[in-house]
Amino acid sequence: MREIGIIMNGVTGRMGTNQHLIRSILALQEEGGVELPDGERVVPKPVLVGRNERKLERLAEEHGVERWEADPDLEYCLDGDEEIYFDSQVTPRRAAAVERAIDAGKDVYCEKPLATDLDTAMDLARAAEKAGVKHGIVQDKLWLPGIMKLQRLLDQGFFGDVLSVQIDFGYWVFTGHGQPANRPSWNYRAEDGGGIIDDMFAHFSYVLENLFGSVETVSCLGKTHIPERVDENGETYEATADDAAYATFELEDGVVAQVNASWATRVNRDDLLEIQVDGTEGSAVAGLRECTVQGQATTPKPVWNPDQPKDHEFAEDWTEVPDNRTFENAFKEQWELFIRHQVADEPFPYDFLSGAEGVQLAELGYESWERGERLDVPDLEL
Repeated sequence: MREIGIIMNGVTGRMGTNQHLIRSILALQEEGGVELPDGERVVPKPVLVGRNERKLERLAEEHGVERWEADPDLEYCLDGDEEIYFDSQVTPRRAAAVERAIDAGKDVYCEKPLATDLDTAMDLARAAEKAGVKHGIVQDKLWLPGIMKLQRLLDQGFFGDVLSVQIDFGYWVFTGHGQPANRPSWNYRAEDGGGIIDDMFAHFSYVLENLFGSVETVSCLGKTHIPERVDENGETYEATADDAAYATFELEDGVVAQVNASWATRVNRDDLLEIQVDGTEGSAVAGLRECTVQGQATTPKPVWNPDQPKDHEFAEDWTEVPDNRTFENAFKEQWELFIRHQVADEPFPYDFLSGAEGVQLAELGYESWERGERLDVPDLEL
């Protein structure tokens, strides 16, 4: 058994604390580390880094983390022996920090989006390759139980030829008038890296590519439905970022993906994220954890008659896909893969180039919206 040091920058935020620190790194510590192919176990040892000394100290004390540094410019922490640098800061701060870590010879794993623009994302990917450091991007949705069940169905040929994919994501984010907002205010300021296209297209990029094929064209309409919100200090501010996006992607082999993402919608579906896949031999609807299917032989013949009350419960025609395994936390699953990649050189395809593809899709989404055109998605090469 041995330790591996991980510099964790920006984990005082909600997702960084809960998903990356507590449910991933500290959970792996409690389990005795990550097991390698030769049976050796590697225990992650975090060093918390950030801008807010008070938050860092409190977080470290609460969870028994031995070392923390209020070192936002990474002047000191990169000089240590820690092997991995992890970044979950807000997007505009990420590129400069990741570049410093690469220059210091650290292997780098970071949240998405990789950068605020494609040129910067590609510069980081090329810099990591040139420096010979290992690099990875968080693509957590691939390990959600519902999406893993979709992957199982695809692997077993359940759908026949996949025809189309429909993704609905979102929920109502309170404006702060009357009730506190349930997302940080920076999400709604473009100048701070906010916007649902920047946030979610990075996810849609890797989910679509890994399950159904690469994205070849994009047509996108964005909206700022709610122009004014209230921040954490009770101050009214102008929402300059998009809070909804309505997009159509064409994938390889002619598969069409329709995607709606909104922070200005109220949920009337089974989950906050719902993916419907239709194929020649069957269909499936997956949420974050559950997945139901309807095969060709069990598909009913509905009759269109708007003059009569509905007398059929269509949801009852679908069958639940069983778990058939124990599902771990999605972030933790990918952390284990990256640690094995770093220590034992196991394959890890979720690298900075795939992160750059997510940035590219968001950038093209904004351009498509601005120009009112469907745009091709070029292949990226280092």
